[in-house]
Amino acid sequence: MNLLIIYTHPNHQSLSYAFLQEVIRGSKENPNIKEVQVLDLYEEGFNPVLVFNEHKRRRDMHIDPDSAKYRDQILWADKIAFVYPIWWGRPPAMLMGYIDRMFSSGFAYKDTGKMLPEGLLKGKSVVCISFMKGPTHYPLLWLNNAHKVLMRKALFNYVGIKKVKFFEFGNMESPKGQHKEKLGKVYRYFRTVQ
Repeated sequence: MNLLIIYTHPNHQSLSYAFLQEVIRGSKENPNIKEVQVLDLYEEGFNPVLVFNEHKRRRDMHIDPDSAKYRDQILWADKIAFVYPIWWGRPPAMLMGYIDRMFSSGFAYKDTGKMLPEGLLKGKSVVCISFMKGPTHYPLLWLNNAHKVLMRKALFNYVGIKKVKFFEFGNMESPKGQHKEKLGKVYRYFRTVQ
């Protein structure tokens, strides 16, 4: 399989970056993964801002030449791994901007006139690896699982991606956060996933 890793954190000295490295390390040791591409949104200088005006229309986002490279990466990938922190109960604005720009009508889904569109990214799978300062069950108990609902139902299922796995780690700024165990869990998953 082809694996696209989308990393969203501005600091390469962070624990977030350590998770990215474990995803890469596990993937390189997995004979089922043919090729890996990493898109570091901050390092790339990705522009998350949507612009619509007389020259750029929303209905033409799926053919925007500025986004062609990123659309090609998504089409190339069999599995997409998102590595990001949870800030204010949701992914960073940089990642949400990427989603706004890339998962557009005509590329990720097609309106059919029915209640739900036709997802155009069927057959792909997604893994979301996220971490937060708060307790692991904070999103479930206080936010009604808003993060997972947003990613699974409002985004991935909408565009046809039904296989979605989550690693959602809490207490990551605590010295008792079991960092090594959590990093090892992610490494082992990518080393063996099929």
